[in-house]
Amino acid sequence: MTAREDSLGSLLADISACRICRDCPDGGPERALPHEPRPVCFASTRAPILIAGQAPGMRVHLSGRPFTDPSGDRLRDWLGVGDAQFYDPDNFAIVPMGFCFPGNDARGGDLPPRRECAPAWRGPVMELMPQVRLVLAIGQYAQAWHLGPLRRKSLTDTVRNWRSILDASGPERPVLPLPHPSWRNSGWIRKNPWFETELLPELRKRVSMLISPRDGMSSSR
Repeated sequence: MTAREDSLGSLLADISACRICRDCPDGGPERALPHEPRPVCFASTRAPILIAGQAPGMRVHLSGRPFTDPSGDRLRDWLGVGDAQFYDPDNFAIVPMGFCFPGNDARGGDLPPRRECAPAWRGPVMELMPQVRLVLAIGQYAQAWHLGPLRRKSLTDTVRNWRSILDASGPERPVLPLPHPSWRNSGWIRKNPWFETELLPELRKRVSMLISPRDGMSSSR
């Protein structure tokens, strides 16, 4: 085990034990996480691709494994990979903006990522993953953190300008903005056909160049 792997292992142990959003919530006790924390963070010192999502949903909260839900099925289809490739730490690091399921809003949708997570943990995690060569920024919260001033006024405008963002974010660690793969966004995808005809082919090409070829799509079904 390398020193960086050892450091990341220690950091992930600290993250697994984190209770900030329950015991010391941003905004006071009334904003505490309404259930026991279960942080989900699959960082890696070897993965060339970072998937920066939003926060676990209820199914991921129960499984303890990222993207074990219909959104994950759609994301793997977007990437052109199967389960074995997706969960291989030699291929992907999966680090959301919030590590715990934030609960549901009044309409039954997921609340935004907890505000405590990113300030406490994201910097240290990223420092231990200098090998990352592509960041997939899924949703507005990940795009705000990873893109800064490159982010446009709306998610649609940000994703629509993916080519210029890839170029502007630099050759060493380009950032590709994506919408959330939730099936709630099926209407958005229909309204923006360029996403499937232009962006997804580029995404799959870049992924195939960076990850291990073994298994392909065979284990995604």
